[in-house]
Amino acid sequence: MNEIWAIVLAAGESKRMKVPKMLLPFGRETMIEKVILNIAGSKADRTLLVLGSYRDEIRAVTASYPILTCYNENYRNGMYSSVRCGFENLPESVGAVMVFPGDQPFIGPGVINKVIDAYRRSGKGIVMPVYKKRRGHPLLLDCKYRNLVIGSEPADGLRNLAHEFPGDVLEVRANAPEILMDFNTKEDYLNAINQNS
Repeated sequence: MNEIWAIVLAAGESKRMKVPKMLLPFGRETMIEKVILNIAGSKADRTLLVLGSYRDEIRAVTASYPILTCYNENYRNGMYSSVRCGFENLPESVGAVMVFPGDQPFIGPGVINKVIDAYRRSGKGIVMPVYKKRRGHPLLLDCKYRNLVIGSEPADGLRNLAHEFPGDVLEVRANAPEILMDFNTKEDYLNAINQNS
């Protein structure tokens, strides 16, 4: 099987937000639920949610969704520790992985499918959407990079793979500024809610 899984990073401490941003209201759902629903409406096969800080609260609001979860006990070490935790908890049969920050609820199924289709069509191992020459999420990685991701240093990050293997990179043009939008402060959140209400 060549399944494509989504890893959703939801382990952060939300220090700058000062409240658990994954649980902020976003339409009829919370922010993390919206991310999960966007993925569920796409061609991605399964979702793995990486938990850390606020894990009980996040698990409570996501328990009804058909997703798997893992716990990153090193979540205080930053986002890359959650990426590594996700890759370590994937089944061996997974063919590729899409990495989603849990605070990007505007990324809809259309963009996700565009990245998946480009991966399947091109045979490239590193696929990412681009808006106005800026690379955004979700980043798709073929699982041939799995051991490299798990063994890499956090300072390198996933983006470093694109520098190491430029011939295996495909940029997918997306008319979607949302691939660059995340929420680090309460002002970011309130502005986005007001603009999309």
